[in-house]
Amino acid sequence: MKAGVMMTAEEPITVFCVDDHAFLIEGLRSRFEQEDGFELVGTLPSADRLVDEAERTSPAVVLLDIEMPGRDPFEIIDELRKTCPGCRVILLSAFVRHSYLDLAVKKGAWGYVSKRDAPEAIIDAIKQVAAGRFAFSPEVISRCGLDPNRPMPSGGKPESKLNRLTPREMQILRMIGRGMPRNEIANAIHRSPKTVDAHRSSIMEKLGLHDRVDLARFAIREGLVEI
Repeated sequence: MKAGVMMTAEEPITVFCVDDHAFLIEGLRSRFEQEDGFELVGTLPSADRLVDEAERTSPAVVLLDIEMPGRDPFEIIDELRKTCPGCRVILLSAFVRHSYLDLAVKKGAWGYVSKRDAPEAIIDAIKQVAAGRFAFSPEVISRCGLDPNRPMPSGGKPESKLNRLTPREMQILRMIGRGMPRNEIANAIHRSPKTVDAHRSSIMEKLGLHDRVDLARFAIREGLVEI
């Protein structure tokens, strides 16, 4: 079956898995064998040869680990979108981050699941994406503040809470994460301390956080601060 061709009810969902942990690949292989309607058409321990292999095997869904040695997975998503437009990518990650979700959607991914999710959640995400719908596992929905009960608008894409911040608010959040005090932030952005306070209040409201300590922890957890 060529990528981009409409599948019939009898045709399996073809999946290509890319992960450098052999036990995870074998676990998924075993689960696919237990499920009706799935066919694992290939695996790789890194994304370096994924574009060539995807063109050769034409999977409906590519399950791609984010944290692997080799090429940047987000660049791979962008390249796959151009060279193998029928392949829909779901990112698989041990770390659930707002920044990963927003960049994944921006690059053209269709889903994002956690390695801590139950196998059923990953299977369901693959089914949803193969049917042409964005899919995010329960942990991703919870951590990134997505509303699972709100349908996506036509042509719309999901976004995390982090994507609601303005560029100035992102700048201040990074500074808070680095432990910079209020007056130092004000000097750095050439604004008054009161303006910093106003930005900080806006950031907390958008992220659902309650104080400066929560903001600093959030910035570090999201990889916005080099530590």
